[in-house]
Amino acid sequence: MYRTTPKFIVSLQENEVFVFGSNTQGIHGKGAAQMAMMWGAKYGQAEGIQGKTYAIPTKNLQTGQILSLEEIQKSISTFVQYTKTALNLIFLVTAVGCGYAGGKVEDIAPLFKEAFSCFNIYLPFDFIEILKKA
Repeated sequence: MYRTTPKFIVSLQENEVFVFGSNTQGIHGKGAAQMAMMWGAKYGQAEGIQGKTYAIPTKNLQTGQILSLEEIQKSISTFVQYTKTALNLIFLVTAVGCGYAGGKVEDIAPLFKEAFSCFNIYLPFDFIEILKKA
């Protein structure tokens, strides 16, 4: 059984963290980033734990372009390391980088390979389908 993030996250349990893609300026104005504001995302903070959310930067706000896969991978690795220190929490990962950032699921999902084996990280169904094939 795979740990799958719900398609639509509208509430969080006490031990759940909403994981979303952010921009390099931490301006959480659209999509999942905007939604994260209601659970404690901090305006101006581009990465890391913020209230009941965790931001992973995926888009350069100044250029409007998605960050390189290498940059996104580095932030995902930092995220995975953090989850290993917070074993009492469940991390609900949204389709990070695949909305307003403009990334493709087939490019972003493999970056979560390390997260796939972590019991407290739940991934979008589309990410899991790609990771199962890898």
